[in-house]
Amino acid sequence: MLDLSKPVVMGILNITENSFYDGGKFNNNEKIKKQIQKMNKEGAQIIDIGCVSTKPGSNLKTEKEEIKAITKKIQFIRKTFPKIIISIDTFRARVAEICIKEGANIINDISGGNLDKNMFNIISKYNCPYILMHMQGTPKDMQIKPTYKNTIKEIITFFTDKIKKLQQNGVENIIIDPGFGFGKTLKHNYEILNNLQLFKKIKKPILVGVSRKSMINKLLNIKPEEALNGTSILNTICLEKGAKIIRVHDVKEAIECIKIYNFKNQFKQEG
Repeated sequence: MLDLSKPVVMGILNITENSFYDGGKFNNNEKIKKQIQKMNKEGAQIIDIGCVSTKPGSNLKTEKEEIKAITKKIQFIRKTFPKIIISIDTFRARVAEICIKEGANIINDISGGNLDKNMFNIISKYNCPYILMHMQGTPKDMQIKPTYKNTIKEIITFFTDKIKKLQQNGVENIIIDPGFGFGKTLKHNYEILNNLQLFKKIKKPILVGVSRKSMINKLLNIKPEEALNGTSILNTICLEKGAKIIRVHDVKEAIECIKIYNFKNQFKQEG
């Protein structure tokens, strides 16, 4: 489905009204169509669709509300864009199954299976590529004093344990995401950034999602709307440390980061 010998961009499409950055912008089919066309033209190889805001402190939609919000949208998107790779941002197994049946290609689970114990069974049943993200706590409480004794070791252990369970169910197409901003302080986020290369020993592709997040905004005392430059800087650092998928709101700028990174490496090899 996807060649990850070189990094690729995942474009974010939030169809919820209360996301931390672009909530409410894409609230009908025409706006959704235009945004996907824009991201596709700019070079996104994956479109990640979410209809439940999981920002810190979120009161999550119910499963029934999530199904109602996403079912017709995924049908419209798949019919309108039959060839794009669609990722669904959900932690609920039933939502994942419905979306897979409607043509979704990848499931992006912020909880790594912790919020719905049936998720791994659904991933195994449909042999669906799975993004396994680390989160401490839940969106409601994850930023209330997150604590680690050894941040990197604990997250790597989380991944190795979860991957083992997935592989026991026959699942091999696994992507790992350290979960910047999900149950992490500012210090934790930059500790993960500094040590991102250590996650390569897990031997699964690394996805990073730092786009316009608080690890930029809190540090620079700016709003998400002002955080594009910081996002590009962090994405470049992540690329240098082994990230294969960068998940972003701003596809054009992310593609530029990758082009510069790829050219630099080509020049280095030729030199």
